[in-house]
Amino acid sequence: MRGFTVVLTLVAATVLTGSIQAQQPATTPDPDILKTVQRFFDAMRSKDTTTLRALVDTSTRLVTTLTREGRPVIRGGSINGFIQAVGAAQQALDERIYDPEVRQDGNLATVWTRYAFYLAGQLSHCGYDAFQLFKSQSGWKVFHIADTQRREGCAP
Repeated sequence: MRGFTVVLTLVAATVLTGSIQAQQPATTPDPDILKTVQRFFDAMRSKDTTTLRALVDTSTRLVTTLTREGRPVIRGGSINGFIQAVGAAQQALDERIYDPEVRQDGNLATVWTRYAFYLAGQLSHCGYDAFQLFKSQSGWKVFHIADTQRREGCAP
């Protein structure tokens, strides 16, 4: 009888697990997630600080990971400092993204993408961007940006 109970428990667990997985439909991420990231770079390109502020949460942090003198370094900053720097830039800022991967669960989303950054039309550096977004009442907002930076291997 004990063996029957174990088998019955395993069958029930398998059926329940299958039905739970079946109830979670595979969804395509909201296209507005990637549009928000693209609008962020469009606003940066045009030095539109009003739009940049509308696309981010006031607590947004920016983090860059890079290698200096052979050692890994992490550098952080506030979104306000970034937006001020964009508005005051004397040269054209152009960050182009490639091969974005968008993941979403409810009101949380991640965009992971390759990028190349051009300063005054010249390639400056490249790497990967990782955007974290949440869906607010007014739409998708960026709340964290992390990136890597390197100067070689930048061909799109």
